[in-house]
Amino acid sequence: MTATTTPGSSLIAPARPATEVVVQNMVSPIITTQNATFSPVPLTALETRRYVGWVAAAVAPLEEFIDEPSDPRDFYDGLREIAEGGSGSVFAATLVPDAPLDHLRLPSLVKARDTDNVRMGRDVLVAIKCVMLVPGENTKVADVRRECELLKGLSCEQILGLDALYVDLEEESLWIRMELMERSLANVIELAEEGLREPRIIARFASDMLQALDYLQRHRIAHCDLRSDNLLLNRQGVLKLADFSSAVLATSDIAFATSPVGVMYWQAPEVRSGSYDPLKIDVWSVGATVWELAEGRPPFSDTHEPAHRWPPISDPTLYPPSFHDFLHVCSAPAMIRPSPRDLLEAPYLQKACGRPVIVQLLARCTEIEDPLQGRDGLPNLPP
Repeated sequence: MTATTTPGSSLIAPARPATEVVVQNMVSPIITTQNATFSPVPLTALETRRYVGWVAAAVAPLEEFIDEPSDPRDFYDGLREIAEGGSGSVFAATLVPDAPLDHLRLPSLVKARDTDNVRMGRDVLVAIKCVMLVPGENTKVADVRRECELLKGLSCEQILGLDALYVDLEEESLWIRMELMERSLANVIELAEEGLREPRIIARFASDMLQALDYLQRHRIAHCDLRSDNLLLNRQGVLKLADFSSAVLATSDIAFATSPVGVMYWQAPEVRSGSYDPLKIDVWSVGATVWELAEGRPPFSDTHEPAHRWPPISDPTLYPPSFHDFLHVCSAPAMIRPSPRDLLEAPYLQKACGRPVIVQLLARCTEIEDPLQGRDGLPNLPP
Protein backbone atom coordinates (compact mmCIF):
# COMPACT_ATOMS: atom_id res chain seq x y z
CA MET A 1 0.00 0.00 0.00
CA THR A 2 1.47 3.32 -1.05
CA ALA A 3 0.02 6.71 -0.33
CA THR A 4 0.62 10.35 -1.15
CA THR A 5 -1.75 13.09 -0.21
CA THR A 6 -3.89 15.18 -2.49
CA PRO A 7 -3.64 18.80 -1.34
CA GLY A 8 -7.05 20.03 -0.21
CA SER A 9 -6.19 23.73 -0.06
CA SER A 10 -3.73 26.35 -1.23
CA LEU A 11 -2.45 26.44 2.35
CA ILE A 12 -0.80 23.07 1.81
CA ALA A 13 2.65 23.02 0.24
CA PRO A 14 2.85 23.06 -3.58
CA ALA A 15 2.36 19.71 -5.28
CA ARG A 16 5.37 17.43 -5.51
CA PRO A 17 6.82 16.45 -8.90
CA ALA A 18 4.61 13.92 -10.65
CA THR A 19 5.52 10.27 -10.15
CA GLU A 20 3.64 7.06 -10.71
CA VAL A 21 2.25 6.65 -7.23
CA VAL A 22 -1.06 6.04 -5.55
CA VAL A 23 -3.10 9.14 -4.73
CA GLN A 24 -4.60 9.12 -1.25
CA ASN A 25 -7.71 10.98 -0.19
CA MET A 26 -6.59 11.79 3.33
CA VAL A 27 -9.02 11.27 6.17
CA SER A 28 -8.80 12.03 9.86
CA PRO A 29 -6.27 10.10 11.97
CA ILE A 30 -6.58 6.36 11.69
CA ILE A 31 -5.99 3.81 14.42
CA THR A 32 -3.32 1.20 13.69
CA THR A 33 -3.36 -2.47 14.47
CA GLN A 34 -0.57 -4.79 15.51
CA ASN A 35 2.18 -5.21 12.92
CA ALA A 36 2.65 -8.85 12.08
CA THR A 37 4.17 -11.25 9.62
CA PHE A 38 2.21 -12.66 6.74
CA SER A 39 2.64 -16.43 6.51
CA PRO A 40 1.20 -19.06 4.19
CA VAL A 41 -1.78 -21.08 5.33
CA PRO A 42 -2.39 -24.79 4.76
CA LEU A 43 -4.05 -25.78 1.51
CA THR A 44 -7.80 -26.15 1.89
CA ALA A 45 -9.69 -29.28 0.95
CA LEU A 46 -11.51 -28.97 -2.37
CA GLU A 47 -14.87 -29.82 -0.85
CA THR A 48 -14.83 -26.65 1.33
CA ARG A 49 -13.91 -24.26 -1.47
CA ARG A 50 -16.24 -21.26 -1.81
CA TYR A 51 -15.32 -20.48 -5.40
CA VAL A 52 -14.97 -22.42 -8.65
CA GLY A 53 -14.61 -21.69 -12.35
CA TRP A 54 -12.53 -18.80 -13.59
CA VAL A 55 -12.19 -17.24 -10.11
CA ALA A 56 -10.63 -20.44 -8.79
CA ALA A 57 -8.28 -20.50 -11.77
CA ALA A 58 -7.35 -16.83 -11.34
CA VAL A 59 -6.38 -17.18 -7.67
CA ALA A 60 -4.77 -20.62 -7.98
CA PRO A 61 -1.21 -19.16 -7.77
CA LEU A 62 -2.16 -17.69 -4.37
CA GLU A 63 -3.84 -20.78 -2.96
CA GLU A 64 -1.28 -21.38 -0.22
CA PHE A 65 -1.72 -17.81 1.08
CA ILE A 66 -5.51 -17.39 0.92
CA ASP A 67 -7.75 -17.81 3.96
CA GLU A 68 -10.09 -19.75 1.68
CA PRO A 69 -13.05 -20.65 3.92
CA SER A 70 -13.53 -17.10 5.21
CA ASP A 71 -15.90 -14.74 3.42
CA PRO A 72 -14.29 -11.38 4.22
CA ARG A 73 -17.67 -9.60 4.23
CA ASP A 74 -18.64 -11.68 7.26
CA PHE A 75 -15.69 -10.28 9.21
CA TYR A 76 -15.06 -6.73 7.96
CA ASP A 77 -17.59 -3.96 7.35
CA GLY A 78 -17.88 -0.19 7.10
CA LEU A 79 -15.42 -0.07 4.21
CA ARG A 80 -14.39 3.48 3.31
CA GLU A 81 -12.00 4.23 0.46
CA ILE A 82 -8.87 6.06 1.55
CA ALA A 83 -6.53 5.50 -1.42
CA GLU A 84 -6.60 4.38 -5.02
CA GLY A 85 -4.05 3.39 -7.57
CA GLY A 86 -3.25 1.20 -10.53
CA SER A 87 -3.15 -2.04 -8.57
CA GLY A 88 -6.35 -1.46 -6.59
CA SER A 89 -8.16 0.65 -4.02
CA VAL A 90 -7.41 0.70 -0.30
CA PHE A 91 -10.20 0.90 2.27
CA ALA A 92 -10.41 1.45 5.99
CA ALA A 93 -12.60 -1.25 7.52
CA THR A 94 -13.83 -2.35 10.93
CA LEU A 95 -13.56 -5.88 12.22
CA VAL A 96 -17.08 -7.19 12.98
CA PRO A 97 -16.97 -7.63 16.79
CA ASP A 98 -19.46 -10.51 17.01
CA ALA A 99 -17.97 -12.49 14.13
CA PRO A 100 -16.27 -15.81 14.98
CA LEU A 101 -12.73 -14.40 15.07
CA ASP A 102 -11.24 -17.78 15.91
CA HIS A 103 -12.14 -18.86 12.35
CA LEU A 104 -9.81 -16.27 10.82
CA ARG A 105 -6.33 -17.34 9.82
CA LEU A 106 -4.22 -14.51 11.17
CA PRO A 107 -0.71 -14.25 12.61
CA SER A 108 -0.90 -15.15 16.29
CA LEU A 109 0.04 -11.68 17.54
CA VAL A 110 -2.58 -10.03 15.34
CA LYS A 111 -5.30 -12.45 16.38
CA ALA A 112 -4.48 -12.00 20.07
CA ARG A 113 -4.58 -8.20 19.71
CA ASP A 114 -7.87 -8.31 17.79
CA THR A 115 -9.43 -10.59 20.40
CA ASP A 116 -8.31 -8.38 23.29
CA ASN A 117 -9.61 -5.22 21.62
CA VAL A 118 -12.99 -6.81 20.89
CA ARG A 119 -13.22 -8.08 24.48
CA MET A 120 -12.53 -4.55 25.74
CA GLY A 121 -15.18 -3.09 23.45
CA ARG A 122 -12.70 -1.26 21.23
CA ASP A 123 -13.12 -1.02 17.47
CA VAL A 124 -10.49 -2.86 15.43
CA LEU A 125 -9.69 -0.85 12.31
CA VAL A 126 -7.70 -2.39 9.48
CA ALA A 127 -6.70 -1.60 5.92
CA ILE A 128 -8.16 -3.68 3.10
CA LYS A 129 -6.57 -3.46 -0.34
CA CYS A 130 -8.96 -4.68 -3.04
CA VAL A 131 -7.45 -6.09 -6.22
CA MET A 132 -10.01 -6.83 -8.92
CA LEU A 133 -9.79 -10.24 -10.59
CA VAL A 134 -10.12 -10.39 -14.38
CA PRO A 135 -10.54 -13.60 -16.40
CA GLY A 136 -7.31 -14.45 -18.20
CA GLU A 137 -5.39 -11.54 -16.61
CA ASN A 138 -2.76 -12.74 -14.16
CA THR A 139 -0.31 -9.85 -13.87
CA LYS A 140 -1.79 -8.43 -10.66
CA VAL A 141 -2.12 -11.88 -9.11
CA ALA A 142 1.52 -12.57 -9.97
CA ASP A 143 2.53 -9.29 -8.32
CA VAL A 144 0.60 -10.19 -5.17
CA ARG A 145 2.25 -13.61 -5.09
CA ARG A 146 5.71 -12.05 -5.41
CA GLU A 147 5.00 -9.79 -2.47
CA CYS A 148 3.58 -12.65 -0.41
CA GLU A 149 6.62 -14.78 -1.16
CA LEU A 150 9.02 -12.01 -0.17
CA LEU A 151 7.18 -11.10 3.03
CA LYS A 152 6.34 -14.55 4.35
CA GLY A 153 8.25 -15.36 7.51
CA LEU A 154 9.38 -11.74 7.99
CA SER A 155 8.65 -9.82 11.18
CA CYS A 156 10.07 -6.34 11.68
CA GLU A 157 8.50 -3.34 13.39
CA GLN A 158 9.61 -1.04 10.56
CA ILE A 159 8.14 -3.16 7.74
CA LEU A 160 4.47 -3.06 6.75
CA GLY A 161 3.47 -6.69 6.31
CA LEU A 162 0.42 -8.48 5.00
CA ASP A 163 -1.87 -9.97 7.64
CA ALA A 164 -4.26 -12.04 5.51
CA LEU A 165 -5.53 -12.66 2.00
CA TYR A 166 -9.18 -13.34 1.12
CA VAL A 167 -11.36 -13.84 -1.96
CA ASP A 168 -14.46 -11.64 -2.19
CA LEU A 169 -17.03 -13.31 -4.42
CA GLU A 170 -19.44 -10.37 -4.44
CA GLU A 171 -17.07 -8.20 -6.48
CA GLU A 172 -14.71 -10.98 -7.63
CA SER A 173 -11.66 -9.47 -6.02
CA LEU A 174 -8.80 -10.19 -3.68
CA TRP A 175 -8.90 -8.56 -0.25
CA ILE A 176 -5.50 -8.02 1.32
CA ARG A 177 -5.65 -7.15 5.02
CA MET A 178 -2.87 -4.92 6.36
CA GLU A 179 -2.16 -2.63 9.27
CA LEU A 180 -4.04 0.65 8.91
CA MET A 181 -1.56 3.50 8.88
CA GLU A 182 -1.87 7.14 9.91
CA ARG A 183 -0.33 8.88 6.87
CA SER A 184 2.61 8.72 4.48
CA LEU A 185 5.92 10.46 5.05
CA ALA A 186 5.29 12.27 1.75
CA ASN A 187 2.16 13.78 3.27
CA VAL A 188 4.07 14.89 6.37
CA ILE A 189 6.60 16.62 4.12
CA GLU A 190 3.84 18.37 2.16
CA LEU A 191 2.25 19.70 5.32
CA ALA A 192 5.63 20.84 6.67
CA GLU A 193 5.99 22.97 3.51
CA GLU A 194 9.65 24.01 3.85
CA GLY A 195 11.09 20.85 5.33
CA LEU A 196 10.97 19.59 8.87
CA ARG A 197 13.95 21.70 9.95
CA GLU A 198 14.45 19.57 13.07
CA PRO A 199 17.54 17.35 12.80
CA ARG A 200 16.47 14.97 15.57
CA ILE A 201 13.12 14.24 13.85
CA ILE A 202 14.83 13.54 10.54
CA ALA A 203 17.30 11.31 12.40
CA ARG A 204 14.42 9.26 13.83
CA PHE A 205 12.95 8.73 10.37
CA ALA A 206 16.36 7.82 8.95
CA SER A 207 16.91 5.34 11.77
CA ASP A 208 13.58 3.63 11.06
CA MET A 209 14.40 3.37 7.35
CA LEU A 210 17.75 1.80 8.12
CA GLN A 211 16.26 -0.60 10.67
CA ALA A 212 13.94 -1.89 7.93
CA LEU A 213 16.75 -2.16 5.38
CA ASP A 214 19.11 -3.88 7.81
CA TYR A 215 16.45 -6.49 8.53
CA LEU A 216 15.75 -7.00 4.83
CA GLN A 217 19.42 -7.29 3.94
CA ARG A 218 19.89 -10.00 6.53
CA HIS A 219 17.34 -11.89 4.42
CA ARG A 220 19.06 -10.83 1.15
CA ILE A 221 16.08 -8.68 0.12
CA ALA A 222 16.47 -5.32 -1.62
CA HIS A 223 13.43 -3.03 -1.65
CA CYS A 224 14.54 -1.08 -4.75
CA ASP A 225 11.90 1.66 -4.42
CA LEU A 226 12.43 3.39 -1.08
CA ARG A 227 10.94 6.90 -1.13
CA SER A 228 8.67 9.05 0.99
CA ASP A 229 5.55 7.76 -0.78
CA ASN A 230 6.40 4.20 0.30
CA LEU A 231 7.15 5.11 3.92
CA LEU A 232 4.08 5.11 6.16
CA LEU A 233 3.63 6.18 9.77
CA ASN A 234 1.41 4.48 12.30
CA ARG A 235 -0.26 6.24 15.21
CA GLN A 236 2.56 5.24 17.55
CA GLY A 237 5.06 7.19 15.44
CA VAL A 238 6.79 4.19 13.84
CA LEU A 239 7.85 4.67 10.22
CA LYS A 240 7.32 1.55 8.11
CA LEU A 241 8.59 0.55 4.70
CA ALA A 242 5.76 -0.51 2.37
CA ASP A 243 5.09 -1.60 -1.22
CA PHE A 244 7.41 -4.47 -2.13
CA SER A 245 6.29 -4.60 -5.76
CA SER A 246 9.82 -3.76 -6.98
CA ALA A 247 11.70 -5.74 -4.33
CA VAL A 248 14.07 -8.57 -5.26
CA LEU A 249 15.65 -11.48 -3.48
CA ALA A 250 19.36 -11.02 -4.19
CA THR A 251 20.36 -14.65 -4.57
CA SER A 252 23.78 -15.58 -5.90
CA ASP A 253 22.51 -15.85 -9.47
CA ILE A 254 21.10 -12.30 -9.49
CA ALA A 255 23.69 -10.54 -7.36
CA PHE A 256 23.69 -7.81 -10.02
CA ALA A 257 20.70 -6.40 -11.86
CA THR A 258 20.21 -4.34 -15.00
CA SER A 259 16.50 -3.47 -15.01
CA PRO A 260 15.66 0.13 -14.05
CA VAL A 261 13.87 0.39 -10.70
CA GLY A 262 12.59 3.23 -8.54
CA VAL A 263 11.79 6.85 -9.31
CA MET A 264 14.49 9.22 -10.54
CA TYR A 265 14.52 11.59 -7.56
CA TRP A 266 15.39 8.78 -5.13
CA GLN A 267 17.21 6.52 -7.60
CA ALA A 268 20.87 5.59 -7.11
CA PRO A 269 22.98 6.78 -10.07
CA GLU A 270 24.29 3.31 -10.91
CA VAL A 271 20.72 2.18 -11.69
CA ARG A 272 20.75 4.58 -14.65
CA SER A 273 24.15 3.46 -15.91
CA GLY A 274 23.78 -0.32 -16.27
CA SER A 275 24.59 -3.21 -13.95
CA TYR A 276 24.17 -2.57 -10.24
CA ASP A 277 24.06 -4.37 -6.90
CA PRO A 278 20.43 -4.15 -5.68
CA LEU A 279 21.57 -4.43 -2.06
CA LYS A 280 23.49 -1.14 -2.43
CA ILE A 281 20.87 1.13 -3.96
CA ASP A 282 18.49 1.40 -1.01
CA VAL A 283 21.03 3.32 1.09
CA TRP A 284 21.25 5.98 -1.61
CA SER A 285 17.46 6.27 -1.45
CA VAL A 286 17.64 6.78 2.32
CA GLY A 287 19.97 9.72 1.75
CA ALA A 288 17.68 11.14 -0.94
CA THR A 289 14.72 10.92 1.45
CA VAL A 290 16.71 12.61 4.22
CA TRP A 291 17.57 15.41 1.77
CA GLU A 292 13.87 15.66 0.91
CA LEU A 293 12.92 15.87 4.59
CA ALA A 294 15.31 18.78 5.04
CA GLU A 295 14.37 20.67 1.88
CA GLY A 296 10.66 19.89 1.54
CA ARG A 297 11.04 18.52 -1.99
CA PRO A 298 12.85 15.58 -3.60
CA PRO A 299 16.39 16.09 -4.86
CA PHE A 300 16.73 16.82 -8.59
CA SER A 301 13.06 17.77 -8.84
CA ASP A 302 14.05 20.80 -10.93
CA THR A 303 16.19 18.96 -13.49
CA HIS A 304 16.05 16.06 -15.92
CA GLU A 305 19.74 15.27 -15.43
CA PRO A 306 20.34 14.16 -11.83
CA ALA A 307 23.91 14.21 -10.60
CA HIS A 308 25.93 11.64 -8.66
CA ARG A 309 25.74 13.82 -5.54
CA TRP A 310 22.80 15.75 -4.16
CA PRO A 311 22.55 19.54 -4.45
CA PRO A 312 23.74 21.51 -1.42
CA ILE A 313 21.25 22.02 1.40
CA SER A 314 19.76 25.51 1.01
CA ASP A 315 20.51 26.47 4.63
CA PRO A 316 23.28 24.17 5.87
CA THR A 317 23.56 26.01 9.18
CA LEU A 318 20.25 24.49 10.32
CA TYR A 319 21.87 21.06 10.57
CA PRO A 320 24.88 19.76 12.50
CA PRO A 321 28.06 18.53 10.79
CA SER A 322 27.04 14.94 11.55
CA PHE A 323 23.94 15.44 9.37
CA HIS A 324 26.04 16.54 6.41
CA ASP A 325 28.46 13.67 6.97
CA PHE A 326 25.54 11.24 6.95
CA LEU A 327 24.23 12.62 3.65
CA HIS A 328 27.70 12.46 2.14
CA VAL A 329 28.28 8.77 2.90
CA CYS A 330 24.80 7.81 1.67
CA SER A 331 25.72 9.20 -1.75
CA ALA A 332 29.15 7.55 -1.87
CA PRO A 333 29.93 5.34 -4.89
CA ALA A 334 28.33 1.92 -4.61
CA MET A 335 31.62 0.12 -3.97
CA ILE A 336 32.28 2.08 -0.79
CA ARG A 337 28.73 2.97 0.20
CA PRO A 338 28.12 1.79 3.78
CA SER A 339 25.57 -0.86 4.66
CA PRO A 340 22.40 -0.08 6.63
CA ARG A 341 23.93 -1.75 9.69
CA ASP A 342 27.02 0.45 9.47
CA LEU A 343 24.91 3.58 9.07
CA LEU A 344 22.86 2.77 12.15
CA GLU A 345 26.02 3.56 14.11
CA ALA A 346 26.41 6.98 12.49
CA PRO A 347 26.86 9.79 15.06
CA TYR A 348 23.97 11.74 13.55
CA LEU A 349 21.44 9.01 14.37
CA GLN A 350 22.48 8.78 18.00
CA LYS A 351 20.60 12.02 18.71
CA ALA A 352 17.30 10.90 17.16
CA CYS A 353 14.15 12.01 18.96
CA GLY A 354 11.84 9.62 20.78
CA ARG A 355 8.51 8.34 19.50
CA PRO A 356 6.43 10.88 21.47
CA VAL A 357 7.95 13.67 19.38
CA ILE A 358 6.80 11.94 16.18
CA VAL A 359 3.33 11.44 17.66
CA GLN A 360 3.24 15.20 18.35
CA LEU A 361 4.30 15.86 14.76
CA LEU A 362 1.43 13.70 13.51
CA ALA A 363 -0.96 15.63 15.74
CA ARG A 364 0.28 18.90 14.21
CA CYS A 365 -0.34 17.49 10.74
CA THR A 366 -3.90 16.68 11.76
CA GLU A 367 -4.41 20.20 13.15
CA ILE A 368 -3.37 21.62 9.78
CA GLU A 369 -5.52 19.20 7.84
CA ASP A 370 -8.74 19.28 9.87
CA PRO A 371 -9.90 22.79 8.84
CA LEU A 372 -9.03 22.07 5.21
CA GLN A 373 -10.97 18.83 5.01
CA GLY A 374 -13.88 19.69 7.27
CA ARG A 375 -13.16 16.58 9.34
CA ASP A 376 -14.84 14.43 6.70
CA GLY A 377 -12.78 11.40 7.61
CA LEU A 378 -13.72 8.44 9.76
CA PRO A 379 -16.14 9.64 12.46
CA ASN A 380 -15.89 9.03 16.18
CA LEU A 381 -12.50 7.36 16.21
CA PRO A 382 -11.47 6.31 19.71
CA PRO A 383 -8.63 8.31 21.29
